[in-house]
Amino acid sequence: MSCLTNVEEPIVDENPDVDPCSTITYSSNIKSIIDVNCVQCHGNGGNFPDLTTYENTRANADLVKSETQSRRMPQGSSLTNSEIEAIACWVDAGALNN
Repeated sequence: MSCLTNVEEPIVDENPDVDPCSTITYSSNIKSIIDVNCVQCHGNGGNFPDLTTYENTRANADLVKSETQSRRMPQGSSLTNSEIEAIACWVDAGALNN
């Protein structure tokens, strides 16, 4: 007799054609990540770059992506993997103000 209760079942993606990046927006995802983790140092009069506005964040989007993916930023704390991926998705999609 064998016990089949410990058998792992494969996880099936119910909608494999949906791009997980398609739901990432500046207003819903990125702004809150930046506000909570970055503007205390990269705010008005702080360290370069100033990330207090969409325009400034977009102008430095590649730098933000690079620094977060390398985990050099934010200093003194860390982003989750999903936050880092959200930033990368947003930048790769053109850093839109959506």
